[in-house]
This record gives sequence, structure tokens and C-alpha cells, in this order.
Amino acid sequence: MSTGGTNLSKEFFELLKAIGESKSKQEEDRIIVKEIQTLKKKLETRPGPSVPGQPPPPNTLLNSKRRAKEFLVRLLYVEMLGHDASFGYIKALELTASASLYHKRTGYLVCGACLAPTHEFRFMLVNQMQRDLQSSHVLEICGGLLACTNIITGDMVPAVNGEVVKLLDHTSDTVRKKAIMCLHRFNQIAPETVTRSDVIEKLRKVLCDRDPSVMGASLNCIEAMAAQDTTSFKDLIPSLVSILKQIMEHRLPTDYEYHRVPAPWMQLKLVRILGLLGRNDASASSGMYEILNEALKKSDVGVNAGYAVVYECIRTIVTIYPNPTLLDAAGDAISRFMQSRSHNLKYLGVTGLAAIVETHPQYAAAHQLAVMDCLEDQDETLQRKTLDLLYRMTNPVNIEFITEKMLEFLRGTTDTFLKQVLTKRICSVAERYAPNNAWYIKTITELFEISGDMVRQEVAQNLMSMIAEGTGESEEADMLLRQNAIEIYVGLLNGKDKLAATLPRILLETMAWCLGEYGYLSAIASVDDITRDLCQIISKASQLHSVTRKFLISAVMKLVAQAGKCPPYAAAIIDDFTKSLDVELQQRCLEFQSLLTTAPQVLAEVLPVDASAEDVQVDTNLSFLDGFVGQALSNGAKAYEKPDDDDDDDEEMINDRMQIKAPAFNLTPYEKPTKPTSNAGMLMRGLGSDAAAANGVSLPPGAGYGSSGNPINTPSVGQAPQTNQLQLNTRNVANVWGKGGLSQPVTSAAPVASAPATSFESSNNNYGSSSAHGTSTGSGYGGFGSSSSGNTYGSPAPAPEPEKTQEQLEKERQAAALFGGLIPGQAPPAPSQRPTPVAATPLSAVTAPKPAPPAPAPAPAPAPAPA
Repeated sequence: MSTGGTNLSKEFFELLKAIGESKSKQEEDRIIVKEIQTLKKKLETRPGPSVPGQPPPPNTLLNSKRRAKEFLVRLLYVEMLGHDASFGYIKALELTASASLYHKRTGYLVCGACLAPTHEFRFMLVNQMQRDLQSSHVLEICGGLLACTNIITGDMVPAVNGEVVKLLDHTSDTVRKKAIMCLHRFNQIAPETVTRSDVIEKLRKVLCDRDPSVMGASLNCIEAMAAQDTTSFKDLIPSLVSILKQIMEHRLPTDYEYHRVPAPWMQLKLVRILGLLGRNDASASSGMYEILNEALKKSDVGVNAGYAVVYECIRTIVTIYPNPTLLDAAGDAISRFMQSRSHNLKYLGVTGLAAIVETHPQYAAAHQLAVMDCLEDQDETLQRKTLDLLYRMTNPVNIEFITEKMLEFLRGTTDTFLKQVLTKRICSVAERYAPNNAWYIKTITELFEISGDMVRQEVAQNLMSMIAEGTGESEEADMLLRQNAIEIYVGLLNGKDKLAATLPRILLETMAWCLGEYGYLSAIASVDDITRDLCQIISKASQLHSVTRKFLISAVMKLVAQAGKCPPYAAAIIDDFTKSLDVELQQRCLEFQSLLTTAPQVLAEVLPVDASAEDVQVDTNLSFLDGFVGQALSNGAKAYEKPDDDDDDDEEMINDRMQIKAPAFNLTPYEKPTKPTSNAGMLMRGLGSDAAAANGVSLPPGAGYGSSGNPINTPSVGQAPQTNQLQLNTRNVANVWGKGGLSQPVTSAAPVASAPATSFESSNNNYGSSSAHGTSTGSGYGGFGSSSSGNTYGSPAPAPEPEKTQEQLEKERQAAALFGGLIPGQAPPAPSQRPTPVAATPLSAVTAPKPAPPAPAPAPAPAPAPA
């Protein structure tokens, strides 16, 4: 395939063309079935006519390795399209023994892609792979190593493990690179044979390899193993920091540079590994503060590779033990991304801001307008990432604004997966941060209308329980809350009666239950009007779910009981469903019809008003059966006696234990935590904080003293730096990649004693001056959104700010609502009291806790006073 098709036949290209132009799966299957028949004929060995006294001639077709390779590639297409091509596996096995590297690679490719892990042909390849690993040809060795990573199973590892370990000392850097990756693969599939400690020991040696590509290959293995357990790699932090420092100083050959960025992929790997090793570890994090700060500055070269390193540094800074100076630098970099005109860089800025805002929300306040711009951008990917940021920023102050934006985006999107994610998030933040119950009811109802059955059924159950139980503050407040909910549902009922079949099931069921329980509280519709609308929904919507139909029928029955009479349209609906195929619904309608005709006076007791939250009184002694028992005894029945094996003693013992058992939960509240007197930065300062203050950096404990206990002298302003200042430990790593190579062979990366952390060297920051929240004023991102707002001494006074337009004022108002009023330069607002539920129309006449309609006339709640 790589030769541009010069070695492929016309039949092969016609096969590909036919597959690509097929209009259906059936047509594609017919093409493949025909191709299978063709391959079976051409791959079977048919020797020509034999000549007496001479050996039988071989198959002329298979003599051509070129044609055999093409047939195997066509065989691979057959397998990829879901058909069985096992008849050609043996030919692929034979091709792996070819002397041609091109054909050998094709055979290994087909075997690795088609053979199942338990296929017996895999074991037949072990001998061939062993021969390839022992070959003197570098390309054959590389082919064998690649085959080992793809074909070897756990049972076959012991047969080739020894050969792979020997190749770690091979003279070719390509062989060493592939050997360490193959060894890591063996550890994944057979950890009992190739143990973790064995692989780590080899990795320490390969990490100091003379060739940078071999070292880079080891970083992949270290990252994968450190993601599982970081304990074994903690002592490698000084070595990793030294390697990263040498890369940034352009110590590698120029072949590893990409657009003036030295080995960006190695830098990304190293920074990610440092993030894993420094997570929740102050001691380990202290050794990487300086190198991360340097990487942030030196990677700002205005190309995408540099932006990738900067973004990875931001993620690592947020992950490791926090340092105030690094967090400010990360906030500065995020500011550059957010101010860029490139959507890709804005995306990085929003993603970085979402990562930092979880633990340090103060950095988000400086980017209010930028976040609003991203939210209103035409790029849907950027909008989605901004919505993810808003979800992480949600608090009790901005919950209303963020929920409104999520609902607005949810209403306009057609992506099913995105709708599911947003629906789940809206439910989560609404339950957690709802300012009042009235807002929660309105929001969840709107979510029901938009998302429909994507909302979990538990949300509807919780909503109905909240309406029934109320807030518990007072009965009047609970009635106001219920009336508010009823007015919302009556509005939906009147506006959607012609489109009732399109209403989501969960909304119909919730609406039917609430109207059936509290429909009499409505001030804009009478009980008869609500009953008529519900009956119209039942009669018009023929495709209703059986459970939804039961909700609606039950609501009609409750409303009839509240009215004290059954209107003709309700009687017709109930009569129709007495013949329903649904046994439960049929029984319910028959019982209600019987009550209407025989005992209408008990309807108020059978279906009481507002009794859904009342506890059911259960007679555990079954006293209502005393009359039947007495009559049976008088007729000569034998009295009940407990059986002899009745274990009363055990029951008494269990009851005694239950009485003396301590409560399962400790309900004593915790003491109110005291406000800390020192900020987070003071926790990072040690005895050397005075020395670090000159550079504006907070150091970890003990960073101000050297290994011998002597304090580190920091040069004052205007003095030249001392030559004996503390530097990074580059032992076993320095001068590795020079032109002449390493003068002495390096055996392994021995654990380096952790050197005390140093303060950041004072240097010019490419990001420009920054405020407390990371607002940058310099330029370092290639001109994307760069600006300069600094004012030096002797410069003219700044011009007065232009008057803001109405659009800008509206955007600032929305930003203030989004960020909870945390406008830069202003103090945050005082927390406001939670608003009380306010109904759309106040109920001035509701005084009794549970109004019951008198019989026989209906008795809905009195009309409310005008607002």
C-alpha cells in the first residue's frame, strides 16, 4: 500500500471501488461473499502436472510473493467487514517466515489483526518471533518486537521475555526504544512473569540512555505506571526535573525541535508525570515549583506547540500542592488564552479556568466579560466548554443565571448526548442551590417540558413530595407554594390542550397528580374547567402510556370528589375505561362508578382533600376482626393457641437489645470551625521566607536552608548573584546529549537525594505585569489579543474612559450575576436572605389547614383578592 499501488493488481482496486460505491449493507455483503469465493480458489495449493522422475511443481500462484501479499491484504478487508476469513490464516502464518521484510511485516500484520487471543496459530508464531529477535538484522529485530507487542499472550511471555531483556543493551537506539515498550506490554499482560519492580529497574536505566528517543520512550511507560502507583517514582523527581531543564535549555539535537519549541512532546510527558507525582504531596511538589515557573515562561513562543506546554503546566500547577506564585502565573496564562482571538486558544483558556476555579474560585472573577463572550460565541464547541465552566462555578448566588443559560442552550440543541448531560447537571444544581421552592418548581417544570423523559423519575417524585409536604415553615406558606405550582400547571394545561399528545410523559404525570390533589386552589380556572381539560387530554391523546392514563383518570376522580358531583364528560370517560384491557385501570373505574351510583356521600372520605402526606394509621392488633373471631368461637371453633416452638425468648432478647442499643448515628453537631489566621501561602513558607520574599515566592518548609543547615544568601538588588547559589541537581543527567556523547557509561538512574527547594530566580516575566487575580497586561502569545496598559513614570495621564454602550452595560450586569457580584475592584456583596415563596396570585382567604368541600355542592377555594 505504501508504494502508491504499483504492486497491486487491478482486481484489488476494483474491489475497493465496489465496496465504496455500495448503497446498502446487503450489496456490500454480496461483494464480500464473492470475494471470499475468489480468494479460496486462489489460495488453495494446486500443483501443476507432475513429470515422472521429478519433484511435483509448486503452486505457481504462491510462488509470487507479491500476489500472496495482495491476497492477504484482501483477506484483511474481508475480516474488517465482518466476514470469516479463517481459511487464509495459514497463508499469513507462512508469510511471516519470508526472507523479505516487506512480506514478513504483512504476515505479522494479518496475524495480529485477525487471530483471536486463544487461537492456536499464535503459539505457532513463537519460534519465528524468537528467530527474529535473535537476528543480526536490525529491521528483523524491530519486526519481531512489534509482533511481540501485538501477538504475544500471557502464556507466551516466558518464551520471549529473556530475548527482549537482552535487547535493552543493543547498540541500535531503535531496538532499545522498542524493547522497553515491549517489556512494559509484558508487564501489563503477565504481571506475575514480568513484575512491576523488574520493569521499574529497567526504566531507571533507560531513563539515562544516551539517545533522547529512548529516554522519551521510557517516559510513556513511567507515566502509565505512575498513574497506578506513584510511590516507586517519587525519588525520580530530581532526575525528571533535570531532564526537563536540559530540554528547555536546548541541550537536545535540533532534530527534536518543533517550531522553535524543544521536544514539546517530551515536555508534555514530563510535566504530566510531575503532576502525578506531586499530587497531594507538599514535599514532592516543592522540588518542581521552579521548573514549572520556568516552563511557563520559556514556552511562550507564539506557536501551538508552546501553547500545549503552557496548558499542561497550568493543569499540573492546579494538581500539585498549591503555591501562590505559580497560581498567579497560571491565572496570567489563562488570561492570555481568554483574550485571544483564536477559538482554539479560547477553548484552552476556558478549560484551564474550569480546572482552576474548582479549588481557587477567586481567579474566575477577572474573566467575567471574557466568559460571557465565549458563552455567546457562534462556536458550539466553545459554548459547550463554557457551559461546563459555568456548572463548576455554580453557587447559591449565581444559580438562577447559570440555570437560565443552561435551559436556553438545552432548548436550542439537538444533540441527544449533550441534552442528557445538561439535564443531569440542571437537576443537580437546582436541588443543591435552589434559592426557594417556588423557583425550584418553575425550573424543574420547564426542564420537564424541554427534556421530557430524559429526566429521572426520582426528580418528579421528589417534586411531588415537596409540594405535598411543603416547607414546614407555616401552613399558609405551604398553601401559597401549592397555589404557585397549580397556576403553572393550569397555564400549561390551557396552552397545550391541543398538543397534549406531544407533552412529555413525566410532565403529564406530575401535572395530573398536582391538579388532582390541589386543583381547587387555582384562581384562574375552576375545578370543572380543570376536569374538562383533563378529560379532553384523555380523549384526544390515544397514544398515552398506560401509567400516564392512570394518573389522568385518578386526577379526574379526585376533582369529581372535590366538586361533589360528576359532570357528564367525566362520567363518559370513566364509563369508557370500565371496558379497558388494562385490568388495574378497569377495576379502578368500576369501583369509582360503583361509589358514584351507590354511596356518593363517602367520596370525600375515600378521596380526601390534601391527604397525600398524612400517615396511614395501621391497626397492628387487627381489632376489626374481633367480631368475626367472636362469632366463630360461639359457633364452636377452637381458640387460637401459639405453637410450642414459638421463640418468644429470642424476641424478648432482641427487643431488650434494641432498647439498650446506642443510636447508629451521632447527631451531635460539630463545633464551628475557627477562621484561620494565616493564608495558604504561609503554610508554604519556611525559615527561608525572607530570602524568598526578594523574589516574591513562598517556599516550602526548610527551603531557605541548604543541605548543611546554613542559610542561603540571597543577593540584594543591584548585586551580582553569587556563584555558589543553590542549583538543580543534574547528577547523572548533565552532558548526556552533547555532540560527543557521554564520556562515561551510565548504568542506571540511582535515586537522588531530594535537594532542598530553592527560591525562584528573579527574572523578567514574559506574561507582563499581573494583578492579584492573574489579570495580565503584557503580551506573550504571538499577538493574539495582546494589549499594553502599563503606565510608566513621566508618561502623560491616561485618557478618560469612553462612555459604555447599553449593550456593554447589559453584558456587565449579566457577568455580575454570573460571578455572584464579584466585580474587580469592589467588595463582594453581603449574603442575602433566602427569599420566601411568593405565589403569582396571593391566597387571602385560605385559613383552614385542610379545606374540605361540603356536600353536595362543590366547594373550591374562594377567589383570590386582586394583586
